[in-house]
Amino acid sequence: MSLITLTTDFGTKDHFVGAVKGAIYSELEDAKIVDITHEITPFNITETAYILKNSYKSFPKGTIHIIGVDSELSEDNKHIALELDGHFFVCPDNGLISMIASEINPTKIVEINIHDRIESSFPVLDVFVQVACFIARGGNLTVIGREITEFKKLVEIQPKVNQAQNQIIGGVIYIDNYGNVITNISKKMFNDIGKGRAFKATARRYSFNTIFTKYNEITGKNSHKSHQFDGQKLAIFNTAGFLEIAIYRSNLDTVGGASSLLGLEYRDSVIIEFINDSKPDFSPLS
Repeated sequence: MSLITLTTDFGTKDHFVGAVKGAIYSELEDAKIVDITHEITPFNITETAYILKNSYKSFPKGTIHIIGVDSELSEDNKHIALELDGHFFVCPDNGLISMIASEINPTKIVEINIHDRIESSFPVLDVFVQVACFIARGGNLTVIGREITEFKKLVEIQPKVNQAQNQIIGGVIYIDNYGNVITNISKKMFNDIGKGRAFKATARRYSFNTIFTKYNEITGKNSHKSHQFDGQKLAIFNTAGFLEIAIYRSNLDTVGGASSLLGLEYRDSVIIEFINDSKPDFSPLS
């Protein structure tokens, strides 16, 4: 049985997702198809990269991931297939693979070249499905494309380090279903650059000098009165290992989320400034 995942910005109102699944089943009747999401903000490459980086590892080795975001073929947007960390990815070369490959180099990358035989305005259906099914049957990547060594890098996915000013300059890359704001600053980078120093994290006019490991740590010793903390802002390293700005027990219908309450949006800057000769505060508030 072949396991194939789908990640797109197609939504579920139109016929696109159903057509792609039907095409896969026409090629591989015993395929298992898993929807990671079809609700990517249209053409948002950074959001796609974040979701994929934090979902693909949960699947078994050998899984094939079809990614249909900003996938129209052009001179500047080639189609590629690659093997990375025991998984296969079929996607446009628009930079979305940057975050996934930031720590692990691909084993093999090919530029897909079957377009000469296929005229299509819907490449996910007509090209990506064929490539994914070919891989699922045990096909070698070099049969469907020319081997290459580079893929497009998306600069905005990577935060910058200003050593002279003891700063990490990052930004908002994703806003989740709770309105929580996820940045591109990883816990690893924070620890590597911070080296145990105290800090101030700033996003717009809001600042934080404590980063929690769990949301309910904000209640400290008052967990029996946790509701009094509802709606308070906090910073946390989320389960994906990235700095997140959140509202405790946010409710988008009543309290609101960090994005709306703090006015934080995609691509807004988040800066961490480290203070020399001091220790950071990871303890819960009392």
